[in-house]
Amino acid sequence: MTLTPYRETLALRGIRSLLIMATLARIPITAGTVTLTLHVTQDLGLGYGAAGLVGAAFTVGSSLGAPVLGRVTDRKGLRPVLVLTTVAEVTFWSAAQAMPYWALLIAALVGGFLTLPAFAVARQSIAALAPESHRLPAFALDSITTELSFMAGPALGVLVCTTAGARVAMLAVGAGILLSGIGLYVLNPPIRGKDETPISAGERVPRSTWLKPRLVAVLAISSAATLVLSGTDVAVVAVLQSAGEVQWTGVVLGAWAAYSLLGGFTYGMVRQGLPPLALFAPMALLTIPVGLAGGRWWLLALLLLPAGALCAPTITATADAVSRLTPASARGEAMGLHNSSLTVGVALGAPLAGVVMDTWSPAWGFAAVGGVGVLVAVLALPAELRRRREQAAAPAADAGQAVDRAADAGQAVDRAADAGQAVDRAADTGQVGDSADALGSGAAGPAVGFPSDDPARAS
Repeated sequence: MTLTPYRETLALRGIRSLLIMATLARIPITAGTVTLTLHVTQDLGLGYGAAGLVGAAFTVGSSLGAPVLGRVTDRKGLRPVLVLTTVAEVTFWSAAQAMPYWALLIAALVGGFLTLPAFAVARQSIAALAPESHRLPAFALDSITTELSFMAGPALGVLVCTTAGARVAMLAVGAGILLSGIGLYVLNPPIRGKDETPISAGERVPRSTWLKPRLVAVLAISSAATLVLSGTDVAVVAVLQSAGEVQWTGVVLGAWAAYSLLGGFTYGMVRQGLPPLALFAPMALLTIPVGLAGGRWWLLALLLLPAGALCAPTITATADAVSRLTPASARGEAMGLHNSSLTVGVALGAPLAGVVMDTWSPAWGFAAVGGVGVLVAVLALPAELRRRREQAAAPAADAGQAVDRAADAGQAVDRAADAGQAVDRAADTGQVGDSADALGSGAAGPAVGFPSDDPARAS
């Protein structure tokens, strides 16, 4: 296991600039949720329930809009979508800070629908720029940079909100998205590979040809993975708060993020990746006992290690699987669906863990989200087993075809041998005929006369 896969991947044309631009573009997007929350609670003077509804509206809009925008990208190209979403997002963040709550609730739904597709575009471009042999480290780098964006974005959002106010922070988010949209427009990363059908060809692939059980299972695993992540995030805060150790929350969450980064970096160095289910199932299973740490922050950080180390690898594996299971002409829509599945999981994880923790105790939050993850893994198992059976049957079918080809070749050789023998026999027959003709013409006979039986000639 060496750094060679990363060196080779970063040496590919366009990968380095794409990752840098995508990381910067994601920071204002990830700052948006916490900024909206603080705006509703501080500037509008409402509770966290009302703030949660605005966040939920934005999330629902984003989940619905991602595949639609991806489909438009597949048909019209990237730049028209970037112009549309950048203008829409700048308009939303500029106007939202002055809206009453009911208008903000509606605008959040529309603003979410037209979110700048920085996440999906980065993954779609990676699939176009990197050959299949280098997609795994490329998606691992994307997962790592995404993790860094989620670490930096909310922190910057809180910093601006607490120093300059939430309204200023919302304007700052809009300015950041404007710069991100312009940067992506200028960069214009390719969304089709050199050997793939260009957008100008107008190729249309029916959804039924690629949206099959195997891909649906991958999307379900993607959603369940982020459900486990967001639920774990809330459960860590609740457990430490109930134990009076809230001051250690940043340390534990920082360690958890570090585990994920380290796991994702390590996974990107392997030559052959694992199926998403093989990574997600142990991740969900190992999340269940984390609550046994109680309020001991150091033990909680330690128990988060195995599950945390599988976070980024799982997301990497799902993105890689989507890119391989989807034709190039539908990759934008597929990556949009992948982004939607991740967003839905994030939206569901925290409420699920919260309800369970309110009903029993904070430690049960880990068991709840981990248990749901295990259930999804069990439901996705038949699709994975079917894939393995198909892979096992493929070599046998290839071997059978090879045997058939060898038999056909053997028959051809036999026919050629028979033809050769026929030619030899024909040659032999030709030689006998020539000898008979020669004898008949006297060419090979003795140059002497024989007595004649004709009496006239005899006399």
